[in-house]
Amino acid sequence: MEQRTDEKGLASAFLAHGLWGVFPLYFHLLSRSGAVEIVAHRIAWTLVFCVIGVTVVGAWGKVRSVVADRGLVATLLGAGVLVSLNWLIYIYAVATDRVVDGALGYFINPLVTVLLAIVVVREKVRTAQLVALLIGVAAVLVIVIGLGRVPWISLGLAASFGAYSLAKNRVGHRASPVIGLGVEALALAPVSVGYIVVIELLGRGTFTTVSPAYSLLLATTGVVTAIPLLLFAVGAARLNLVTLAFIQYVTPIMQFLIGVLVFHEHMPVVRWVGFGLVWAALVVLSWDMVRRARSRGAA
Repeated sequence: MEQRTDEKGLASAFLAHGLWGVFPLYFHLLSRSGAVEIVAHRIAWTLVFCVIGVTVVGAWGKVRSVVADRGLVATLLGAGVLVSLNWLIYIYAVATDRVVDGALGYFINPLVTVLLAIVVVREKVRTAQLVALLIGVAAVLVIVIGLGRVPWISLGLAASFGAYSLAKNRVGHRASPVIGLGVEALALAPVSVGYIVVIELLGRGTFTTVSPAYSLLLATTGVVTAIPLLLFAVGAARLNLVTLAFIQYVTPIMQFLIGVLVFHEHMPVVRWVGFGLVWAALVVLSWDMVRRARSRGAA
């Protein structure tokens, strides 16, 4: 069945990516907590949100069928580890004033997705894809040589989210977004909750030691995590893939602008050159996607 492009789908997709785009501002408010503590709270409160959501829609029967499938649970566990690693790296980037590096990671992500499709899924590489990948590699080399360091935050974000997307692509049709996210959080919840309890008992946590307002802010990490994912799921169900692919650039563009204009992160010439090459690679990749979509439409 052909996906349609409608106002609800566009609004949901734009809102999802817009919320992800302002994440640097949100996580900056949680700067008193370390990256590990924030991720632990994010996992724990996401599970709470998902339990409430499943209860409201009465989907516990579907949860039992998902949990009974060991292969599916194993994949979701792996996905949970990957997305938690992605969260950890990104929150660390915000905490250390490297929002621009985070934005670069999400600009690189489509290129990593193409690479995984070629290497893991064994999809046939097209000329435009190969050109885009080579330009992306050149961009990373320019940044490494020019700045004298590997942009590990950018590469780590792109690799972890690319692998997470691949895992979800394999099993996403077998579990609804809320249930899938809930199982991912449930698998990691014992470690997360245990970590929160230990640091609070040791007096190193921030949930009970800062202020009630700050505790409430930490608790909102579950809602902040789940809402964009659910909005994205609505958009993905109603939009064609080319439209969805273009909308995904809203997130890194907003994060890049926040890093440069709000947090005033330094942008030396070599960094601009690296970003320029990545943007050129994305133009090539986007052109190829549009061309193929038009060809299929004509056929």
